[in-house]
Amino acid sequence: MPNYVYPLIGIPLIFVCTTLGALFVFFIRKKDISPKLNKIFIGFAAGVMFSASFFSLIKPALETNVTYMPSWSIVVISVVLGAGFLWLIDKIVPHFHVKEGEDEGLPTKRMSKTSKMFIAVTIHNVPEGLSVGIAFGVALSQPNNAALLMGALLLAVGIGIQNIPEGAVVSLPIKSETGSSSKAFIFGMLSGAVEPIAAILGLFLAMQIQGIMPWALAFAAGCMIYVVAEEMIPEMTSEGHGHLGVWSFIFGFVVMLALDCISF
Repeated sequence: MPNYVYPLIGIPLIFVCTTLGALFVFFIRKKDISPKLNKIFIGFAAGVMFSASFFSLIKPALETNVTYMPSWSIVVISVVLGAGFLWLIDKIVPHFHVKEGEDEGLPTKRMSKTSKMFIAVTIHNVPEGLSVGIAFGVALSQPNNAALLMGALLLAVGIGIQNIPEGAVVSLPIKSETGSSSKAFIFGMLSGAVEPIAAILGLFLAMQIQGIMPWALAFAAGCMIYVVAEEMIPEMTSEGHGHLGVWSFIFGFVVMLALDCISF
């Protein structure tokens, strides 16, 4: 299979999976997911993202040969920068957290609650797309890259798997807020559209500026870890049913680990 086919499959896949998840609004009569099911979805997604952060992003960054400083120090700095970047976005961009019922970011009265809910999800989809794009960009820029390309494709598959329940988790609260399944589906689908855009940006940067490869990989990992720690883990362990969330997290972690370790 030609090299360019791998990103042509992987990058659209993450968007398609979010769209599939958003379709749940037409089949689930309730306007929200039950707490138990929500914890299962969130826990699985968090496990996939946390596993991908290390095995698909941090590990390759640590294995990169650089001469100007130790690779571990690059990873430490970049992970902190990635987490700090998302923290700054959280503090600046107006958005709304459904579960907490709280606004975050700079105050504004011009945006509806639905728009803020949409922005909240979109912000947290950026690192997922960025990580997939960077993985493909790194693979395409390296000689003898068959294993790297397959690893990047499996990363996209892992992110896609967790995007399916995530698409439902995103869309159903919007359905509850707006009372419209069609509008909730469109918002859910569009929230995933940022992922291929971020992926293409990450791919371009990784291919064109090879010197930033370990920095970019670890930066994307820091963004993903921030999302898991700040948003997902508290939600999957809150209000009881903590074991469901924890076991779903472990299952998601080992699924992504298995995908990343498959050798062809």
